[in-house]
Amino acid sequence: MASKIQTAPDEFRDHISTVDEQGKRLWVYPKKPKGKLYQYRKYVSYLLVALLFAGPFIKINGLPLLMLNVVERKFVIMGVLFWPQDFFILVLAFLTMTMFVILFTVVYGRVFCGWICPQTIFMEMVFRRIEYAIEGDASKQRALGKMPWNTEKIVKRGAKFAIFLLISFLISNLFLAYIIGVEELQKIVMEGPLEHKAGFGALLLFTGVFFWVFTWFREQVCTIVCPYGRLQSVMQDKKTVVVAYDYGRGEPRGKLRKNQERTEGDCIDCKQCVQVCPTSIDIRNGAQQLECISCTACIDACNDIMRMIEKPEGLIRYESEEALETGSKWTFFTPRVIGYTTVLIILLSALTTLLLTRDEAEATILRTPGQLYQKSEQGHIKNLYNISVINKTNHQMPLTLKLIGREGAIKVIGNELMLPAQGIAEGVFFTEIAQEDLTSMNSEIEIGVYYGKQLITTTDTKFLGPAK
Repeated sequence: MASKIQTAPDEFRDHISTVDEQGKRLWVYPKKPKGKLYQYRKYVSYLLVALLFAGPFIKINGLPLLMLNVVERKFVIMGVLFWPQDFFILVLAFLTMTMFVILFTVVYGRVFCGWICPQTIFMEMVFRRIEYAIEGDASKQRALGKMPWNTEKIVKRGAKFAIFLLISFLISNLFLAYIIGVEELQKIVMEGPLEHKAGFGALLLFTGVFFWVFTWFREQVCTIVCPYGRLQSVMQDKKTVVVAYDYGRGEPRGKLRKNQERTEGDCIDCKQCVQVCPTSIDIRNGAQQLECISCTACIDACNDIMRMIEKPEGLIRYESEEALETGSKWTFFTPRVIGYTTVLIILLSALTTLLLTRDEAEATILRTPGQLYQKSEQGHIKNLYNISVINKTNHQMPLTLKLIGREGAIKVIGNELMLPAQGIAEGVFFTEIAQEDLTSMNSEIEIGVYYGKQLITTTDTKFLGPAK
């Protein structure tokens, strides 16, 4: 595609736009965007930020909307509690999500990066807007950067960094709330750092990381670190909808001159699309550039110029390369899309089935090591077992154990088996079966775990008896 653009050689693909030939970083000062798509992005971003900050406080069945407690190996997704025993469900959920991202990228390119990614939302819609408010637009920021450290620069940079640090601290609290839960975070805040050194240390660490990312590292997260940008070239093809420059309409480029008949294309080479780009690329070099995050800032800037020179909007727009080359209409149902959709439906069906058939508790029952069978006064055979039950709900459950499919009795040793909310209960019990009911010295038995009259899970184990 790039060969069709007269003024854009392929050399731009050989280096990152924010690094010069000596390997030194080129600081990006994007011009403040404006336009219809930017307004839509703001609405979407502020809604997602509100949901993100409200997430830890939203409860479903007494459980948070989302909690990824890696420390205690306890995960809550949409109010459903998952333990390490549910790892296969989490793996399937991850595969389903990955397949959805692949399908979405195949069809719509990097729309996720420009509209939904937390890095982009916080950088462009929070930190960058604060920067515009304090330091001014791109030209003023550039001038401030070159200015010696005088009163104006100290005040503006000091105010900006103080606000950035405060927001980073809030984001780190939010991040920690998604890991350990709101209640544990409140304990760290209320009881003080000396009582929770590890938690407070994590809070400071996250604050430092977020402050560094949004103050200094910035767009390099997207262009250097994030693997999604590298993968897009594999997942996208010419049928993928991307932010693209209509080279057929725009080339050859030429400056706009008064009182002179225009023989060039619609692109007047104003470079407004480059000036507003947060990763400092020239979208006219071609679609599917590594650094392009589909933020649509260039679309708004170009449309604004087209209106000023009384030309149709859409010189830069969402379009597929195939449509630009052939002038055909974009089609959704391509063989790749159909294939990915089929796999996604299969994964969603399997995941839904597993979630609907998932037990509220999971029990592990094993014969006590080193113990042989015993005989009761009535001549019945007894075996001693250890039981461990994991609660996948947010309510406490007193448990009873019963044999399923055969006659016999179960007696729990000690107190009643009480399963705490989101916890684990362990106990020891005897299973007693009449000798005449045993068909072999190593019989298979099934034990049901009941909450009242409700059977919540079953497990199989072996019952040892005398040789026949």
